[in-house]
Amino acid sequence: MQYLKINISFLFFLSILILSCEEKVEQKSKTEIDLLRYVDPFIGTGFHGHTFPGPVRPHGMVQLSPDTKLNGWDASSGYHYDDQTIYGFSHTHLSGTGIGDMGDILLLPYTGELKGKPIATFDKNKEHAKVGYYSVEFDNYDVKAELAATDHVGIHQYHFKGDEPKKLLVDVGHILQRTWGHSNIFNELEIIDNSTIRGLKHSKGWANDHKVYFYAEFSSPFEIDSVIVDQKPIHKSIKYTGKNLYAKFSFNELENEEPLFIKVSISAVDVEGAQKNMEAELADWDFNKVQRDSEEVWQQELERIKVETDNQDDLKIFYTAMYHSMIAPMMYQDVDGRYRGMDKKIHQSFKNDMNYTVYSLWDTFRALHPLMTIIDEKRSANYVNNLLVKYQEGNFLPMWPLASNYTSTMVGYPAVANIADALSKEIPGIDKKLALEASLNSASYKPWLVEETKNPRKKPLMPLYNKYVNEGNHIPADKIIKSVSFGLEMSYYDWCIAQIAKMNQNDSIVQVFQKRAKNYERYFDTETGFMRGKNEDGSWVSPFNPKYSSHESSSYVEGNAWQWTWFVPHDVDGLINLYGSKEKFTQKLDTLFTTSSEIEGEDASGDITGLIGQYAHGNEPSHHIAYFYTLAGQPWKTQKLVDQILKDFYSTEPDGIIGNEDCGQMSAWYILNAMGFYQVTPGKPVYAIGRPIFDKVEIPINNGNIFTIITENNSAKNSYVQEFYLNEVKQEELYFNHSDIKNGSTLKIIMGENPVSN
Repeated sequence: MQYLKINISFLFFLSILILSCEEKVEQKSKTEIDLLRYVDPFIGTGFHGHTFPGPVRPHGMVQLSPDTKLNGWDASSGYHYDDQTIYGFSHTHLSGTGIGDMGDILLLPYTGELKGKPIATFDKNKEHAKVGYYSVEFDNYDVKAELAATDHVGIHQYHFKGDEPKKLLVDVGHILQRTWGHSNIFNELEIIDNSTIRGLKHSKGWANDHKVYFYAEFSSPFEIDSVIVDQKPIHKSIKYTGKNLYAKFSFNELENEEPLFIKVSISAVDVEGAQKNMEAELADWDFNKVQRDSEEVWQQELERIKVETDNQDDLKIFYTAMYHSMIAPMMYQDVDGRYRGMDKKIHQSFKNDMNYTVYSLWDTFRALHPLMTIIDEKRSANYVNNLLVKYQEGNFLPMWPLASNYTSTMVGYPAVANIADALSKEIPGIDKKLALEASLNSASYKPWLVEETKNPRKKPLMPLYNKYVNEGNHIPADKIIKSVSFGLEMSYYDWCIAQIAKMNQNDSIVQVFQKRAKNYERYFDTETGFMRGKNEDGSWVSPFNPKYSSHESSSYVEGNAWQWTWFVPHDVDGLINLYGSKEKFTQKLDTLFTTSSEIEGEDASGDITGLIGQYAHGNEPSHHIAYFYTLAGQPWKTQKLVDQILKDFYSTEPDGIIGNEDCGQMSAWYILNAMGFYQVTPGKPVYAIGRPIFDKVEIPINNGNIFTIITENNSAKNSYVQEFYLNEVKQEELYFNHSDIKNGSTLKIIMGENPVSN
């Protein structure tokens, strides 16, 4: 009997052990599979990150989110974490930009009788967001609102808790950034029946000519309380038109505790397109299914990179960054493939291609698009082809296309960087000849192409900067503002064009643009060691203060001489030669990171954030600079700085992005660097090793291979690379090629506590 007791005890212990092991395996499996729990949509909604927390599918056209702030820089996405008022829930938003627009077709549930527009208040503890879902409970109205979305349709679920009348504001004329010139051209609201409406919001702002058609269905019949058109009440009708229009509805047949569902679909083509979008994507009222489907599609997207670490905060920052990197560009066509082109005509997309908008190219050519060439080659080809289609439709490659509009925002012709990078990585399906034609057009000076345009946003696509460069001159600072930034950026873009010409085997064009790629030398002042504004007569602009910034009226865009001097990503050896030696070059680079962080000037750019010395991680011109140490033979300094940036400028808090998210660029920088590498020069398919923070990374490649990064001796204090192996072969230099990724190579990076000179 004693023997039996022992065996029973042993079996009981063994069963507990097995169950415990199974639980651990299950927990580990769940950690690897359930990536959604690591995404926090509130990250970036504080400080100046300018993201939004509402539901969106990957690259979805509907981006349904609360609007808490209407005007000013921190209203660029319509939301700021510090706010506690909600004007309503609109269906389009921009993620992380420095300029505001969109905020189309706003709804707000409320209770009771009210004159004018309602505004909701809420407590932050009653606001929740996760992948594909947002909810909030109002303090001043007995309402809980829940939001979800498909690609083209937003679905609202409103719970009215009290006995007061159940109401809804439908604000067609709702505008973000009215004080920045965003205004309505035309509003239309048509009552189809007591549960269906449709209409149009036509506005003019950052997007000069923006049409949003909508179609909405309600789960319970409504009665029209009032329709206000241009501040005047209009008697009940079927169709209402004006410049600013909103309506109030009552839902008297809605039972207590019965939720009100509303579906709103949008189209840039017509109301029929909006209706078709709804019929195709959301024919029923299953809110929970929409949420579950969003989770499933996001899970698939997040699995494009699988990382292993015990640091839960790093996982949260990383997968939230992945989430943010897949919001823009956003699809801009209906389910039937129709879309409004850059020429404002209706086009049909090709079978395997998608029309997109919201290309923040000046920001995203640096890291977001290079990231996508790794994890989503097919979409990367689609992006390039779509930019070329926009060139064919509107005669120009866009700089920052928004809702079928040229905005001409930022510097130069950055689309050529995207094109050169995709072609250099041998991504198939891109027309090289058309790519060269479009790129050359951007770099030419043909003012007649914009002389007749009625769109003021299109004229800067053929600027005077191009005239000076095409005539073989520097851009004079006493004639044109932002001259240094344009001169440096255009030198890089011209290098990109030379690469595109090489791939077309056009040697004569290669020679021309290789020479133009050296134009950065014209702005280098050997006496001060800075890139500096030069007047038309060849004299330097004086007085000169490298810490001085003026957001709109200096020689530099969103920065100063300290930050812009280093924008020569295509010719680092040439930049080093300007300093005379690597030693003098790195000494100057040291000073960038150690000098005072004071920014001088009454109108200094608000984009200069995330400072280490005068390095500004919060804005894109600085994003490659830390890797110049590696290129100059001092990689340990790169590793130390990357470690500092990853730890200090990204966090799990709402202010966890140190500057404008810029449509995925800030997040893409984090993703690449957290994995352990960065591409200094888009257009040159080479990556430099930095400072990996994950123990293991796996990236499934489109061709079926798996690219793997294994980091040994990884810890917070072991921030320096000791050795680097490619497919078990020790490498003398800290570089690898894009072909290594496509071939499914394995990188092994051994870390240590002390710097190593490679």
